Amino acid sequence: MRNIRLLLQYEGTRYQGWQRQQSTENTIQGRLEQLLGRMCGERVELHGSGRTDAGVHARGQVANFHTECTMATEEMRAYINRYLPEDIAVLEVSEAAPRFHSRLNARGKHYEYLVLNRDVPDVFYRRYALEVPGRLDVEAMRRAAVYLLGEHDFKSFTSAKKGKKSTVRRIDEIRITREGSLLRFSFKGSGFLHHMVRILMGTLLEVGAGEREPDSMTDLLLSGDRAQAGALVPAKGLTLVEVFF
Repeated sequence: MRNIRLLLQYEGTRYQGWQRQQSTENTIQGRLEQLLGRMCGERVELHGSGRTDAGVHARGQVANFHTECTMATEEMRAYINRYLPEDIAVLEVSEAAPRFHSRLNARGKHYEYLVLNRDVPDVFYRRYALEVPGRLDVEAMRRAAVYLLGEHDFKSFTSAKKGKKSTVRRIDEIRITREGSLLRFSFKGSGFLHHMVRILMGTLLEVGAGEREPDSMTDLLLSGDRAQAGALVPAKGLTLVEVFF
């Protein structure tokens, strides 16, 4: 039994997220499993490094599946890309160790969120960036981001229902850069909770707009209260850039 690892990218605009769903076939995992099943002539279960939400993009998603298929990895890549829709592409196909698992072996992730900070829309970024008119104070957002670094309980920054799973995560880096009217927010950490990056973004944007003080992050983390954090920003600005193993 072979363990095949995929490195893939997708534009998530028209998909209902990564995870296979009974109510729709329009998911990244569902589309890929159907195609891989035809290629291998057997039922294939694909494991992704994480479940990106509806509308979220990926430049470096990693997935793996087990198969008896004897096709060479280069042939697999050519076959898969021949039949995939134009908004999904497999960049690499390789042999993985028998016990490799894309989700369980992941040690960290890098996400990026784009904000178009100007009063006039840009049609070329309409699927990839959140439009925010008015002045945003980048330095204030950078000061706020410092309070979020390190290991914390990020219960205030998730939409996940209360359960037994820990909400403690570690953020190693939050980098905010401006390229003209485009703001690029880069998040690197051990892992991220459901909607965590998008809620962090909503909170940082409130700081940038002068609606919240940078040092309020400390009390917000301690509160564990989702209602005190910022809004959940749209999915379209979010991209999974890389998974670390």
